[in-house]
Amino acid sequence: MRLTVDAIRGCLDGAIPGVMATCAPDGTPNVTYVSQVHFVDTTHVALSFQFFNKTRENVLANPRATVLVTDPATAARYRLQLQYLRTETAGPLFESMRAKLAGIASHTGMSGVFRLLGSDVYRVLAIEPVGGTVLPAPPPRPSLLSGLRGFAQRVAACSDLAALVDQALSGLETQFDIRHAMVLMADVPGQRLYTVASRGYQASGVGAEIPFGQGVIGVAARERTPIRIMHPTAEFGYGRAIRASAADGGLGSLLDTEIPLPGLPESRSQLAVPVMSGNCLAGVLYVESDEDRRFGYDDEDALVAVAALLGPAIRTLQESADSHEDAPADVQRAAPVGGAAVPVRHYAADDSVFLGDDYLIKGVAGAIFWKLAGDYVRDRRTEFSNRELRLDPAIRLPDIGDNLEARLILLQRRLAERCAFMRIEKTGRGRFRLCVERPIQLVNVPSGG
Repeated sequence: MRLTVDAIRGCLDGAIPGVMATCAPDGTPNVTYVSQVHFVDTTHVALSFQFFNKTRENVLANPRATVLVTDPATAARYRLQLQYLRTETAGPLFESMRAKLAGIASHTGMSGVFRLLGSDVYRVLAIEPVGGTVLPAPPPRPSLLSGLRGFAQRVAACSDLAALVDQALSGLETQFDIRHAMVLMADVPGQRLYTVASRGYQASGVGAEIPFGQGVIGVAARERTPIRIMHPTAEFGYGRAIRASAADGGLGSLLDTEIPLPGLPESRSQLAVPVMSGNCLAGVLYVESDEDRRFGYDDEDALVAVAALLGPAIRTLQESADSHEDAPADVQRAAPVGGAAVPVRHYAADDSVFLGDDYLIKGVAGAIFWKLAGDYVRDRRTEFSNRELRLDPAIRLPDIGDNLEARLILLQRRLAERCAFMRIEKTGRGRFRLCVERPIQLVNVPSGG
């Protein structure tokens, strides 16, 4: 039976370098190691172009090559006959290979040497096994297809967005034994993501942000492609690096309003998968492990399928919350509450909100909170709806992909973590209640103030 590339994907993760043979126009052969042979599809692979050397010169003059790859689990070897097609220096394939190469470089102590210049795409003309001793295959892992079935059943049972993100993280642990994960929603106009739920970390990090293009998560969002790293790498780190660069740039005073992104102290495997809703980026699903090579190609396939389930479900549940509100509740006025008043400061420049001296939230979620708090202080009002928030120009929701329901979940969870006297309760589809148990004093700091 003719072998295809997907049948030998275990050889293409970079654990064992490939051996590449090329030939000059005059017939002179050249053999060298290649850092990465990357799976593209059933008939194509991409090789890492890192140096303009004899191999590169040969390929450009004579676009045929032979590559020997080895399965790290069984030591089975395969010879690939290749035809060079093109080199990509930007885009999803390049970024995916660049991230993986950074992990390989860190693992081998070659971070200062391994730099991807391009992704050389080849057509696979033939694959043949190479004789030799082959080790027994490792015991089969639990079925990822069965796990995907269980995950789909969880998603189908969710009736609101908060339950969906929580069930997604619970399902990753139960169905796929992935214990460290987070869901981030996209703020497309702001070119950043914000964390709405996490699992397996000491601190939830709800509200933590990361810009498009930063680290594994940000690159997955910007390129809208899965990014997978099998070994630890500082180059694709996040969180601490962002805070360190801000402090070095004299922006240390702004760090009080930055929520640290959750993460393992020693993350050794990472996988970030974009969650798409049609052609729009809804968010990113991120998983990690303290084990090397925890996530292979099959895990990537499974989580891409998981993300494909989440994207439409997110859109459906957000539209349901915004468009099918229950009947309006009777207008209620909150009874006066006792105790010392807590100052609530709002900074108009970025809509950041502080409860006393403690940072709560900023951005659109901060603008939402300021509107709720203002209505409460002025009119003793406690009942609100998604629809009125969407129509309020002071909140400045983006025209496209506003993710209002996700921002309300974010605000609700930040209050639950940071405030003992104020909370948001869901009272129906598209409706919620602000509960306040101490007097609050509003202090608005205008831009430049």
